[in-house]
Amino acid sequence: MGEGRPGVAATLRALNGALGRPAALWVKESGARNLRHRDFLAPRAALSAAFPGGQVPPEAVSAVPSLRGPAVLPLGSCQQTPAGLAVQVRRPEAFQRLLGPLPVPAPPAAGMRTGCVVLHCPALRGPAALRPRHLRSVLLADHLAQLLRAQGVGVRLVPALTEERSWDVLRQLRICWPSGSGGSSLTDAVSALKAALGRCPCAAACEQGPGTAEGVIFKVHLKSFVEQQGLVGYDPNLDLLLVMEGTLWSLAELQEAVLQCPVSDSPALPASRFPSQSSCCSIIHVVNCEEEFQQQQLDVLWRILDPGAHTALQKHLVCGPVKVTNPSSPIGADQYFQLRKRQMYEASVIKYGELAQDEAWTEVIDTLTVAAIRFEMLSTAHRSQITLDLENNSISTKGTKSGAFVMYNCARLATLFDTFQRAVERGTYPPLPPVSELNFSCLREQGEWLLLFNYLLPFPEVLQQAAQLPPPSKGIRITANTETVCKFLIQLSMDFSSYYNRVHILGEPFPHLFDQMFARLQLLGAVRDVFHSALATLHLPPLSQI
Repeated sequence: MGEGRPGVAATLRALNGALGRPAALWVKESGARNLRHRDFLAPRAALSAAFPGGQVPPEAVSAVPSLRGPAVLPLGSCQQTPAGLAVQVRRPEAFQRLLGPLPVPAPPAAGMRTGCVVLHCPALRGPAALRPRHLRSVLLADHLAQLLRAQGVGVRLVPALTEERSWDVLRQLRICWPSGSGGSSLTDAVSALKAALGRCPCAAACEQGPGTAEGVIFKVHLKSFVEQQGLVGYDPNLDLLLVMEGTLWSLAELQEAVLQCPVSDSPALPASRFPSQSSCCSIIHVVNCEEEFQQQQLDVLWRILDPGAHTALQKHLVCGPVKVTNPSSPIGADQYFQLRKRQMYEASVIKYGELAQDEAWTEVIDTLTVAAIRFEMLSTAHRSQITLDLENNSISTKGTKSGAFVMYNCARLATLFDTFQRAVERGTYPPLPPVSELNFSCLREQGEWLLLFNYLLPFPEVLQQAAQLPPPSKGIRITANTETVCKFLIQLSMDFSSYYNRVHILGEPFPHLFDQMFARLQLLGAVRDVFHSALATLHLPPLSQI
């Protein structure tokens, strides 16, 4: 069997299979202290539950080093320790497998589709001025769209932005959202929905007059429909909905997005456990907790008017509240951006002095501001509350858990490779040899293994997990791991920074030192690629200077 790129999941499956038990007994280590002695562990407590007296058959233990597979890491000896069964990876081979040339992946089969998801963000239909709480759901939908696309899933974003409002803050935050004006197809769809309401037993037409709210065209009894259909997870206070023209326009735009989704020959979300609907896409309403009730009303109305398979696949991804500490007055999203930008400029002047006041730094400050806000909004689980401290300068270039810190370390890598390239042009160093000629046995620093084992190895699986959208067992809410990429980048930045501060990469130009320098540059080139790929899911360009 040919060797491909190793993965964590495949290696764990092989290890569990070697012990002959259906239970998942093995875990991957990640802490620096444990990684000095082992890379995978089957804890003693788990072994005691799976084997009489916790004694694993000797033949199973001796079989571990011979495990092979296209995505299985090269494993060394398996030993009994006080903590359990411990396995260490044959590290030079692992470096070679992950950093060396990989086989070209087979092209996808013709006609293969991986489904489509409609991401609906009601905040963009809302008030004239976006608030930070609205911004959170928009940023989350934008990030989730990028994650899904990276997994080959088609994404439609709703609603389209209209020209009637200023969307400068979205452009400043590099949020890529479609724009449009609707058109005749939406007008026709609204007319069809009005006709459907006229035939609906749950609805009654409203004539304008005393006692009728302005703009209301129908009254719909939602509660009776919810009870008849046995729908669960909805607010018990859902009852009478006053339908206006704008309500039907919202539904028409959702319907049009569904119609524009490609027909799928596979489940709508292959990376999740959504029900398989061969010709339907999934609809996810990304809402903040304050608009959840209104979106549930729209959800039920759509089910009443269009009882198709796609409306049954509606799910709600709810964002927790955004608390702003001690605001002198309600703050808009644009004010929030400008405040963070001013704070980032002031922090940069403190750290870099007059350099940060140069015009060339305008783009750098803008990017750092976007990174700071995106990490502030997205590094917390979407269900949890976020607290924005706008009085104190909580944006810093020094904090290890900020977007600015991540961008700083990405820029350090760019500077390293730029310095190396200029040294090559001067003749100080020879060019980086082909990867097949590199000697990865030179990589013996613990920090180097930490970067490979905790970041380069699991990165594809991290992106897959971040894009998974498992449904609840009951109800309409779902959760997503939208904080995963930000947390991954923060931890990668901390471990890279520790390694980079400790190890001198570009040493003296002596030939006997080149093997180690080239192997390290190959490793850090792969780390740079991970930074760039992860930042792309946040619409953040890598910085070449800082």
